[in-house]
Amino acid sequence: MHLGLIIGHVVATRKDEKLVGSKLLITQPILPDGTYTGAPIITVDTVGAGIGETVIYVIGSVAARAMHDQSAPVDAAIVGIIDSLDCSRAGGK
Repeated sequence: MHLGLIIGHVVATRKDEKLVGSKLLITQPILPDGTYTGAPIITVDTVGAGIGETVIYVIGSVAARAMHDQSAPVDAAIVGIIDSLDCSRAGGK
């Protein structure tokens, strides 16, 4: 699982029929301290996330398992909205 920040949304009126009704969001991967890491990706929202929220997302074949139709062509899905995050540095510092 990965941490991300929702930075936008995507509207695609023409898409695979298995994605009809799915909300597509632009997710910026982040580190626990909120630092951006890597390029933004398009994710399918399965939990009702919105712009500005910190989320948990999964990538790869496991992402389709979050969909009602597990044969949907999904390789990144939001599976949780983070309410709070408490992280200490490695070594307990």
